[in-house]
Amino acid sequence: MPRLAGKVAFITGAGSGIGRATAVLFAREGASVAIAEIDIAAGEETAHLAGNEAIAIRADVTDPDSLESAIRATVDRFGRLDVLHNNAGGSTAADGTAVDAPLEEFWRAIKLDLYGTFLGCRFGIPELIKAGGGSVINMSSNVALMGVAGRDCYTAAKGGIAAITRSLAVAYAPRNIRVNAIAPSATMTARVKALIAGNSALTQLANSHLLGLIEPDDIANMALYLAGDESRMVTGQVLPVDSGVTIS
Repeated sequence: MPRLAGKVAFITGAGSGIGRATAVLFAREGASVAIAEIDIAAGEETAHLAGNEAIAIRADVTDPDSLESAIRATVDRFGRLDVLHNNAGGSTAADGTAVDAPLEEFWRAIKLDLYGTFLGCRFGIPELIKAGGGSVINMSSNVALMGVAGRDCYTAAKGGIAAITRSLAVAYAPRNIRVNAIAPSATMTARVKALIAGNSALTQLANSHLLGLIEPDDIANMALYLAGDESRMVTGQVLPVDSGVTIS
């Protein structure tokens, strides 16, 4: 039996990379998937690849009205929500230290990564409660767990996601809601490959992976575990999928 049969999943930023890999895997495992994506053409392409009647909804995770509307459209279409995956986010080559990073880059990272996750939980958790419980999967990063120079904007946002994951897990455990986060290291999406090419610190980080480079499917497999019933006793955790970077 498919591991997510009967479940409805809402995934932000699923037009490419990790989000796309996760949407395709969730659909293959029986979930009804809503792909929330600011680039609707990319979202529709993911929906086509996923199949199983997956839908694409244009959504800007930094806009409360847009994200609330997308979650409402998902529930209207599928009748419930069981899995909320706040995946949208990312860093840019403009990042740096607190001393020299552009202030606009700090606020970009905070708004997209941290605020976008905050809003996803704000509007998604009430729907999980209505369904009798469910799983929230946030996306942190190994940079929230270790020191990586020159990434202070992204580190601040991803560290905040790790913290809010723990507090929400405590708050909503009585409502049968589990809240966890995945902490990938550099994952070989097209965006990350471009970043590594121009950043010596990221290149060094990628080269320190003990088990080889991480692919989007590796992160999707962890998301599948957290979405399914196998992880029913796992909550408040920030789970590295990092090829051993945080221990090396």
